Amino acid sequence: MSSNTFGKLFAVTTFGESHGPAIGCVIDGCPPGLPIDAARIEQALKRRATGRSRHTSQRHEADAVEILSGVFEGHSTGAPIALLVRNTDARSKDYTKIAEQFRPGHADWTYHKKYGIRDYRGGGRSSARETTMRVAAGVIARDYLATLGIQIRGYLAQLGPIRTDTRLLLDSVDDNPFFCPDPERVAELETFMDQLRKSGDSVGARVNVIASGVPAGLGEPVYGKLDAEIAAAMMSINAVKGVEIGAGFAAVEQPGTVHRDEITPQGFLSNHAGGILGGISSGQDILVSMVYKPTSSLRLPGRTLNTAGEEVDIVTTGRHDPCVGIRATPIAEAMLALVLMDQYLRHRAQCGDVGIIGPDISQ
Repeated sequence: MSSNTFGKLFAVTTFGESHGPAIGCVIDGCPPGLPIDAARIEQALKRRATGRSRHTSQRHEADAVEILSGVFEGHSTGAPIALLVRNTDARSKDYTKIAEQFRPGHADWTYHKKYGIRDYRGGGRSSARETTMRVAAGVIARDYLATLGIQIRGYLAQLGPIRTDTRLLLDSVDDNPFFCPDPERVAELETFMDQLRKSGDSVGARVNVIASGVPAGLGEPVYGKLDAEIAAAMMSINAVKGVEIGAGFAAVEQPGTVHRDEITPQGFLSNHAGGILGGISSGQDILVSMVYKPTSSLRLPGRTLNTAGEEVDIVTTGRHDPCVGIRATPIAEAMLALVLMDQYLRHRAQCGDVGIIGPDISQ
């Protein structure tokens, strides 16, 4: 299986399956001298972990991080950083009944067609369990970006029919299990999810991410466009079916006099472009929004085929998220950090510090 590496200069390769002995990643290109602490990475992993509330899968993983290389006396050395997280709560027996069935809406059918073999235990490599290592690598990227003054914040913008982005109190996002930016909507979300779980169905969600403090100049004008790579990064997350930058699809209804971000000596008058012009960051906040499809693993019967091509009814048992978007905010934040980190190093390699002052992390 190819294409397990993301990024060019700050490159992250992940490995492992949902029900294998461990998952892990190798990070190439991290500059030397950056403080790295396993406890800090584990703290970030708890944000995306299952079992944080009754509204997510009840799989309880320890998510203890082992740093195998690339760190000496608490700092990056410039060598590849290898991180390992052992799976401690996989329950493979839940999947034995569907070992020879293709779950609708999952990668079962396409994996079978492409490889002729698949790991049916929790989706194997296609499981969202893999995103644990994206978040781990994202911690290192975010810590470096912070030395540049770049901050990344995400939040749940919509869960099913409930909009939660009409009031943004970003400091409250981590105070509830939904990453909801409006504390007054949390009770409504709780009630909605309780009813959804009882029905046995699932629902989709929208997650927004904002990167502030991004300097102008990151990205390339043709094939290395910053917005194109952000879109690819977000679409690589399990269950994401749509990505918007800035105004996104709302631009369809905007006249050019509204959509164009006029410029004054005091700065831009709007940010419909989402902080990116011609594939290059403008110095404004980078605004990204993505949509997550409803979970396909359901206890409600559905029609499918088995490996013999016969039509059968399928019921997916086990532990599953009724809304994968609930835990998606830390993953989206991590992917945006990885893109910006890689783009910063690529800019520095080509242009030096033209327009951008590099950090001093050696002290």
